[in-house]
This record gives sequence, C-alpha cells and structure tokens, in this order.
Amino acid sequence: MSTPRIVVTGIGASTPLGGTAPESWSALLGGASGAHTLEYDWVEEYQIPVTFAAEALVRPDTVLERPVANRLDPSAQFALVAALEAWADAGKPEVDPERFAVDFATGIGGLQTTLAAWDVLKTKGPRRVMPMSVPMLMPNAPAAAVSMHLGARGYARTVASACASSTESLVNAFEALRSGQADVIIAGGSEAVIHGLTLAAFAAMQALSKRNDSPETASRPYSVDRDGFVMGEGAACLVLETEEHARARGAKIYAEIVGGGVTADSYHITAPEPEGLGASRAVRLALEQAGATPDEVTHINAHATSTPTGDIAEYKALLSVFGDRVHEIPVSATKGATGHLLGGTGALEAIFTILALRDRVAPPTINISTQDPEIPLRVSGETVPLGDGPQLAISNSFGFGGHNAVVAIRSV
Repeated sequence: MSTPRIVVTGIGASTPLGGTAPESWSALLGGASGAHTLEYDWVEEYQIPVTFAAEALVRPDTVLERPVANRLDPSAQFALVAALEAWADAGKPEVDPERFAVDFATGIGGLQTTLAAWDVLKTKGPRRVMPMSVPMLMPNAPAAAVSMHLGARGYARTVASACASSTESLVNAFEALRSGQADVIIAGGSEAVIHGLTLAAFAAMQALSKRNDSPETASRPYSVDRDGFVMGEGAACLVLETEEHARARGAKIYAEIVGGGVTADSYHITAPEPEGLGASRAVRLALEQAGATPDEVTHINAHATSTPTGDIAEYKALLSVFGDRVHEIPVSATKGATGHLLGGTGALEAIFTILALRDRVAPPTINISTQDPEIPLRVSGETVPLGDGPQLAISNSFGFGGHNAVVAIRSV
C-alpha cells in the first residue's frame, strides 16, 4: 500500500501582527513590528528590566464567547481562536470523529492561571482559589479545548518541547496521518506568558533584548548588534489531512507537508550545540523523509531568535547541510516582526512558509542594521521573489533542552 500524501487545507493564527493568519501575513510582508512598550502597573512596581514585548494584537477573550473564555487560560483561548479560524478556512470538513485528532503544543502552558491562583491564595486564602484553576493551568488544556470544541476523538496530544514544540506537533501529525492513524488532524501551538515573572527570569539569563528605548527594532536576527529575543504571544494552527480525503471533498490545498525531522542536542539545557550538529541532523532527516536533496530547497524560514549564539549555531547547521549554496537560498527570519511565541512559534512560521510558497515571495527580515559578517546568509529587509517552478522549503525550530524540529513543505 502506498504512503498517503499529507496536505494543508486550513490555517489560523492570532499573533502580534494580526488577529488572523491573512492579517498577520499582510503585516509581515509590509515590514511591521508587533513589539511595543508594556502598559502594566507591574512593570514599574517590580522594576522589570525589560519593559516591552510583542503582545497579540487582538485579545482572545474578545473573540470567544464569554462563558467559553472564562473557563480557559489565555494560552487555551488563543489556541481555540486559531483552531476555529483554521477549521473554518478548511471548510469545516465532515470527518469521522474517531478519525479526527488534535496535536497541539505549548512551551509553558497555563502560567497566567497558575500565578493568578497563587495571588488569590496569598491574599484571600485557600477557599477562594477557583476549582477550575487546575484544568485551566494544565499544559494539555489547549489541546483539550480544541478537541472538545470540534469533537475530535482520535486523540488529543500535547507536545512541550520549549520553542520547538509546535513544529514537533506538525511532524507528529504528519507522521500519524501517513501511518493511517487519522484522516484529519489539527496541529499547532499556543503561548501566553507575557508576565513580570517570565520577563524577569528570561532577562536574568540574558536571553531577552533590553532595547527598552526602541521596542519595534529590538528583535534583529542576524544583525551584528543583536542582543536577545523579544517575548511574543499568540497561537497558530494548521488543518492537515490526507490528500485523498481532501480531494474527495473538493478542498482547497495550500501546500504539501513532505517531511519532518526531530532530534536532540544532549548538550546544554539552554545553549545550542555550538556547531549546530543536532539541528543539521533534523534538517537532513526532514529532507530524507521528503525524498529530496538539499539542492532542491528554494526557501528557508529560520528559527533565528536574535540571540548572539543561537543565530550563529543555526547558520553553521545550515552551512553543513547546504554547503556554500546556502548563501544563495532566500532566508527569512520572521521573529524580527513577531517576536518569539515560544511554543507557538513553529506553527506560525510554518504558516508563513506555506504562504511564502503560495505567493512565491520570501517575507522580509526586519531590523538588520548591519548584517553579522559571520552569518552571510541571503536575507533582506524587503520581500524576495522565489521565482517560478516547484518550490521546497524548510521551517526550523529549536528549543531549550536541546530540542530540534524541522518541517519540509512543498508547493502545490
């Protein structure tokens, strides 16, 4: 029996650039930045060293019905908003509930609920802590919310692999569909951890940019003066299904998922392996599963968080796979615009990669003042045409703990 082809038929996103996937894509192409100064009392009260982030442009509790939103942590709210958009975009396919699954990721989970419940406990006592706190704070809440809302009974799986999480969910969904476990899977990721605690903690480990005087330009992948990432929030979601199922119902098809690679560095809890050995293996695995060679790749959406060590390690990984040809491939580092959505970032960047192939244009990488001479990739502050003919792209995600995940996507 032949292995089924896996296609993307729906996309959804709520991001610092827009309340939907099309709005986010349009803003990205226009060179927008989602970062801004935070206007919360706790910023000044606790003297948080980083006073800005890339908040989602549209609050999820303004989109969902109030009774639904009130029972979900913001991480699950964002997940449901993105999933409902993707499901509608896919045409709300009719599918056997037991052949319909959810693979949703988060890096941290219900942090807002956890900290709010702790505040209630300290100030008002245990009797005032809401019993809903537990199902709201658990990291599988986003997957559960999407599964229950849409009636997916195949499975509802949660991945928590730091910043590689939602790319790993896409790879899991791709492999589950290829092995016949389901006909349709909603896959994606969500994060909502813009809070004094997380900003203080990431700042303490020197991971965040401290450009408080210029938030919009703080995330600057590959720039020689990059000084850390910008915290983002939101969710992104894709509807994946077998091509046979999609064709049978006359669905529009955005792109084909053709391969995935997941590896571990086994090196350091936060730092990437300096030569990018684990990352390069993930790229090779994705291309091998796609039955493709490095010479066929026409576009790369890089992880590129704007950290001094991370950007160089990824470049070394790409150089080891593609050789000098990597300097000819249009590369986009979209976190310059969106900030870093942690567990949600991989799914969002997969959507950007799909739309890049559809529209034949690599989105810009903003905020590069002077490109680091040690990373001579082909990046641009303007859109770059991808040309005619078949297109094959990869989207990379790497996370604390040494997690590496890469997905390979082909145009249709």
